[in-house]
Amino acid sequence: MTEAETETQQPPEEEKQPSKDLLSRLADAGEDALRRLNEAPGIDRALSYARTTRKQLDELTKRVQGITALEARIEKLEEQVAALSAERVSAVAGQTVPPAQSVPPREAPPTAAP
Repeated sequence: MTEAETETQQPPEEEKQPSKDLLSRLADAGEDALRRLNEAPGIDRALSYARTTRKQLDELTKRVQGITALEARIEKLEEQVAALSAERVSAVAGQTVPPAQSVPPREAPPTAAP
């Protein structure tokens, strides 16, 4: 190999150094920005708000999942009611069906006089 070929295969140390310096400078700038952000007034309030919001979002997600299960149960019950109603209508057309027994309304307990 000639000296010119060796130089093209291995970059000189001077070319490696600026990229290392650039990465170091970026890391230092990031650390400095985080330090200044931590010292900023009101950051504690903002961080606590972010944490609270996350907890509320988790709770809301659980509630929505519960609502989905309830909707499925309601749909199933509606199908059962429709099937029972269809049976009753077909039975009424063919013969007399006794009316459903009604439950008398509950009376409110007496209240004490003031």
